[in-house]
Amino acid sequence: MKQYLAPIQIGSKKLPNRIFYAPLAGCSDFPFRKMSAQYKPGLMYCEMVKMDALIRHDPHTYHILDYAANMHPIGGQLCGSKPSIAGQAAKIIEELGFDIVDLNCGCPVDKITKDGSGSGLLKTPELIGEIVCNMVSAVKIPVTVKIRAGWDEQQIQVENIVQIVEQAGAQAICIHGRTRQQGYRGPANWEYIKRGKLAAKSIKIIGNGDVLDGPSAAKMFCETGCDAVLVARGTLGQPWIVQDILRYLEGKTAICHSLEDCRQALYQHFLETLHYHPDQRVCIDMRRVGCWYLKKSSGTRLFRELISKASDVEVIKNLILDFPLGDSTESEDIAQTQKVDCCA
Repeated sequence: MKQYLAPIQIGSKKLPNRIFYAPLAGCSDFPFRKMSAQYKPGLMYCEMVKMDALIRHDPHTYHILDYAANMHPIGGQLCGSKPSIAGQAAKIIEELGFDIVDLNCGCPVDKITKDGSGSGLLKTPELIGEIVCNMVSAVKIPVTVKIRAGWDEQQIQVENIVQIVEQAGAQAICIHGRTRQQGYRGPANWEYIKRGKLAAKSIKIIGNGDVLDGPSAAKMFCETGCDAVLVARGTLGQPWIVQDILRYLEGKTAICHSLEDCRQALYQHFLETLHYHPDQRVCIDMRRVGCWYLKKSSGTRLFRELISKASDVEVIKNLILDFPLGDSTESEDIAQTQKVDCCA
């Protein structure tokens, strides 16, 4: 397992570890990344931004790309299907100081795919290559790509796209082991990630899908041979998951995060949100953020009901500080320390 503890080189960038945090639309905003940065993932991304909006210098789009110095290494992710503006958009990401620029070919949402963007690009692999080529020629920072395995089970494009983007100059490709048709339903098929790794010559392969803790990360490394893992939903309410995974890979016992630890982390996340967003936005955001952290308690249902109705930040603050701690489901906190045999 020690090989997965080494830093990883992606193009000109040497990243400190192989556990990356995904760009999650509507989730991985500035406060989320403030929380994540404390635990030092090898790389984390901002939420994806549209190429068209970026080159129009849309203020809201630039706001999404806010970051602090301690968030490095950090990647910016572009969404779009127009090769003509891809280089210009990538250059803006570079000029903003990002370490890596990524092309999203995985978002399954209809409003993104309807113009051929996101996972809509999986239907036109050659277009992905053209977009990546234009991005690579415009910037000095590494260009990476994030894909799903294919549009559906009948159109699996993993090997083809890996080879296309490698030839176009991309330094890494993240493969999500689900199709666009699946959305987020059912288990991720890691065989697709393995197939991508076998098709690669020098491009780094990043595995994505169902990595929720140390054992699942180790299992993905072992079963697919991927070079790094991208944690998505596993980061929600667990900003420390990179440390849990690294400890597991080192053969150490996972840190037990008590319900009180989770409550304190939620309170910190609340304060970060309060410092960054207006009060109305804070109230809306905390309706989902609160449930990320406190899902290990039977008191979560009442908390969810109360926070979903709260329209005042003081009320939300008190709901967090007064959350009952005596009924946590401790079975979910037990560290998983069993070794994964295939990488022994």
